[in-house]
Amino acid sequence: MVGTKNILRMQEKKKFRMIFFGSAEVYGDYDGVMSEDVMDKVPVRQMNDYAIAKWVNELQIMNSEAMFGTETVRVRLFNVYGPGEHYTPYRGFIPKFIYKALHDEPYTVYLGHKRTLEYVEDISRTLANIIDNFKPGEVYNLGGDEQYEVKYVSDLILKCLGKDDSKVTYKDCEPFTTRVKTPVSSKAKRDLGFQLTCLLRKASVGLWNGLKGFMERWQITSL
Repeated sequence: MVGTKNILRMQEKKKFRMIFFGSAEVYGDYDGVMSEDVMDKVPVRQMNDYAIAKWVNELQIMNSEAMFGTETVRVRLFNVYGPGEHYTPYRGFIPKFIYKALHDEPYTVYLGHKRTLEYVEDISRTLANIIDNFKPGEVYNLGGDEQYEVKYVSDLILKCLGKDDSKVTYKDCEPFTTRVKTPVSSKAKRDLGFQLTCLLRKASVGLWNGLKGFMERWQITSL
């Protein structure tokens, strides 16, 4: 939050345009369809420090726009995945599952949680399109139309690796995270040409590329 405030102070002086990477976590405990104006209509409680920080950043940006006329586009990323996302314990569930499965380490899958999944190349193309159609003050969801059970993703990774789920622990619910994320991304489709070309239900190409990226990073030569 302090870092974003420093960038905003610079923006107010230099008058550059900014693209801010937000997060779907700002929708917190809201369990309905997540349009970009939800927080304008209903009270939402962000459920963890990361989500709180992301929402505070958005509030700071909107305040700067109103007070100093700065020009920023905010994007709320949902669950981006693909090659190059190295493992840390703080990453999303896909790189975590891949890393743990590759190394035969235990991991936990929370049942009943659903996420949309967006391949990194599709997101990168959409972000690049902001440059040619920059609308100051706009905010965009970048989330797919199809939801996947987190367990389904784990099963698919294990299938790609030819492994069983003996190292997986299943639990009912992960506390302090949104259980189901249901985005509406019609504005991004209209303004930014947002389109998912790599869909998990049609092929596991995205996950397979992610697996290859992990193998290259961790110098694993074969499955």
